[in-house]
Amino acid sequence: MGETKIRRRRRWLWPGMAALGLLAGAAAVWWALQPAPEPPWLTAPVARADLEDAVLATGTIRASKMINVGAQATGQVKALHVKVGDKVKAGQLIAEIDATTQQNALRDELAGIESLKAQRASRQAALAHAQLALERQQMMMARDATSKAELQAAQNQLAAAQADLKANEMQLQQAGIKTETARANLGYTRIVAPMAGTVVAVVTEQGQTVNAAMSTPTIVRLARLDPVLIEAQISEADVTRVKPGMPAYFTLLGEPDKRYPTTLQSIDLVPPDQTKGGESTATTSATTQGAIYYNGVLQADNPEGHLRVSMTAQVFIVAARAGGALTVPAAALGARDKDGRHEVRVLVDGEGAAPRVETRHVRVGLNNRVKAQVLEGLAEGEHVIVGKAKTDAERAAEGGGGAATGSE
Repeated sequence: MGETKIRRRRRWLWPGMAALGLLAGAAAVWWALQPAPEPPWLTAPVARADLEDAVLATGTIRASKMINVGAQATGQVKALHVKVGDKVKAGQLIAEIDATTQQNALRDELAGIESLKAQRASRQAALAHAQLALERQQMMMARDATSKAELQAAQNQLAAAQADLKANEMQLQQAGIKTETARANLGYTRIVAPMAGTVVAVVTEQGQTVNAAMSTPTIVRLARLDPVLIEAQISEADVTRVKPGMPAYFTLLGEPDKRYPTTLQSIDLVPPDQTKGGESTATTSATTQGAIYYNGVLQADNPEGHLRVSMTAQVFIVAARAGGALTVPAAALGARDKDGRHEVRVLVDGEGAAPRVETRHVRVGLNNRVKAQVLEGLAEGEHVIVGKAKTDAERAAEGGGGAATGSE
């Protein structure tokens, strides 16, 4: 009986062991076919790119020159020859004011001049008569044929005639000045463009009456829109990094992908709110304002008139630029050693084995805080570590937390 039981046990034991062996072999094959686990690192390749370090500023487009074309004559605007958007040349007629009053004033002055000229002829004749009378008295005095009183009367008459003629000459000069003024006032009724530009506003319409005696009324507003100026607000943290002559470009809100090239022309020495105040204004501004900005002026061509006054521009002032540079993300840069090199961790392929992490000391050039130029220590195509990847458990925990938050 005992031998029979042993035989039965052996009969069941061998198939069980064979099944276990098959399971172990299948598990080994399955494990071998599984892909290698991903390294727990976030990496980025060392690649070539165009790199620039730019100071960012918000700007506003201004006309390179804008003036108010006013009227120096009083009267009704009889004709207006331009409209908004018209391009005018220097000296071109813009508007005409009713010139009846100015024409009459000029005619009156011209008539006064003719009257004074007639008086001059009469006084010249009187002067000639007085001169002859004096000569006759002098001849008679030499012969004792007249008295001293007669001679003195002739002399006084000549002096009076000379004074009258002199007064007439001064009156003619005054009349000439008044005539020039009247002629200028008549010219003021024709309003012409003082410069070439574009009409950006019509302030006074045709038929409206203007009064130049009270203040200078504006007829139109004229602007030079090619080129235009960009006033950029440069932060005090960046103003020491830029200087006039640096290349720059700007974009518009409606065209964020189009770059307009320009150059930084100048930088104000004081903030704009302090240009009209003294030391007390500057102190007050410094204590009440959270940030200080300085106006930088740039210039851009505008041949098609695409750039308009008061548009907002995003300005980039290029402090440094490197083309085709070897770059890594700035996040990959670690501590800096005494030689100025940065620690960078590199993920190196183990050639069949698991990748390993190497620490390199890299010399860096241009760094715009997004990407950094590698001058020495890395090769193109290598992968640098920029952070640690999250585990499945961490992702699951975040997902659970998000679900819990959402359920709340």
